[in-house]
Amino acid sequence: MTIVDIHPHIVSPDTDRYPITPIGGKRSDWSADHGITFDQLVAAMDAAGVDKAAIVHSSTTYGFTCDYVADAIVGHEDRFTGVFSVNVLEPDGPKWMQHWVNKGLSGMRIFARGSTIKDAWLAIDDPRIFPCYEYASEHGISMASNVTVDKFDQLENVLKRFPGMTFILDHLGKTDFTDCGNYDAARPLWDLAKYPNLYLKVATRNFEQSLDPETLFPKLVAEFGANRLAWGSNYPASEGTLPELLAKARNGLRALSDDDRDWVLGKTALTLYPALAQGEAVAS
Repeated sequence: MTIVDIHPHIVSPDTDRYPITPIGGKRSDWSADHGITFDQLVAAMDAAGVDKAAIVHSSTTYGFTCDYVADAIVGHEDRFTGVFSVNVLEPDGPKWMQHWVNKGLSGMRIFARGSTIKDAWLAIDDPRIFPCYEYASEHGISMASNVTVDKFDQLENVLKRFPGMTFILDHLGKTDFTDCGNYDAARPLWDLAKYPNLYLKVATRNFEQSLDPETLFPKLVAEFGANRLAWGSNYPASEGTLPELLAKARNGLRALSDDDRDWVLGKTALTLYPALAQGEAVAS
């Protein structure tokens, strides 16, 4: 099977060519302390047995300037694509989307909040963002965001208004899965499963925080289908080597069938980022 990581990051040591301009003005600790270059990511993927990746631009390092990812993947399009960011609240958001698409990037992410921005700096259903969603819908660009469970009403508004756009929810939206077994506390997430344009990114923190992977991941598959779940390492922001993070994912998915596990670890990613699917056979 083809293993695809849809959430690694890279950082360049060349701060003259790629200035540090983090969103919100504060750089993430991981990018400053243990960021990795593109070449180091390639080496880590080779060591782990990860075949392909959609490299996510680091908003907490470079803000909306995605040049490092764009430059890094040139000549490596058989193995890599990139996920860019733009200021979606600005009127020229779609123009910048086209700019990064022209540079060879094929996915987009709205970084709403994170370790350096505790409170969301935007509402993802803000009408000012609609032109960007329309552009994504028209051009087949998967749109990822780290919107959290307390804002799922905003997410539902977007899913309903833009049914032709593929939306990827990062880190399972920080949903509460502590009531193992029935997972009633996760009802806000289950209620979104009816929207076929919603996909879930299952990241390292989800495997680390799962109290009972034997029931949680089969439940996720039962609600959404394995073909709407995709693995993202969040390497190197998540601690550990890439081989260790992949092993953690494999272990967390051990209760799934071989076919379902194949979807989560690779086949779904190839549907989300068709640029990576060249030469691949992806069954429906």
